[in-house]
Amino acid sequence: MQVKRGDIHYAGLDPVAGRETGKTRPVLVIQNDIGNRYSPNTIVAVITEYSEKKASYPICVATKKDSGLKKDSVVNLAQIRTIDKKRLATPKLGTLSKENMKKVD
Repeated sequence: MQVKRGDIHYAGLDPVAGRETGKTRPVLVIQNDIGNRYSPNTIVAVITEYSEKKASYPICVATKKDSGLKKDSVVNLAQIRTIDKKRLATPKLGTLSKENMKKVD
């Protein structure tokens, strides 16, 4: 499976331990494209439902539903995981805007 940095996919994140975010939910691919090309794994950040409180955290990036998401959301950069690409659903939901990817960086 070919994925690119900035892609948004659904991913099954179970099983989890402790305070890790689980379930099937949107994730943002944050691994660089060279790593994505050659590795069976990728690095993702969990995307969760928007709230003013979450959006105010310096470790979160708010995004509008126009990124392919069903509703306004927050990329939670405190929940970064390496996952096998087989966990990613296809087709991708969308792509995060360049402006928001700069905020992720």
